Amino acid sequence: MKKVAVEQGLTPVKQYLSAQGCQVIDAKTSDSKAQDAAVMVVNGCDKNLMGMQSVTQNIPIISADGLSPEEVYHRVQSYF
Repeated sequence: MKKVAVEQGLTPVKQYLSAQGCQVIDAKTSDSKAQDAAVMVVNGCDKNLMGMQSVTQNIPIISADGLSPEEVYHRVQSYF
C-alpha cells in the first residue's frame, strides 16, 4: 500500500483516499513518516505572494485546490 501525505484541512480528501485503500499520513508530521510517502497532497494555500513554496520533502506534490476528492485520487494514482 502506497503512503500519501495529506495536509491538514483536507479531511474529505483524506477520507476518500483512505476509502480507496491508500495509507494516509499527516503531511505536517515531524517524524520520518511523511518522508516515506510516495506523494504529498497540499491545499494550495501555502504559496506566498511570489508563488514560491518551501518544500522539505523530495516527493511529487499535488495541489488539491479546486479539485474534488475523486480528482485528487486520480492524480495520486498516476504516481503509483
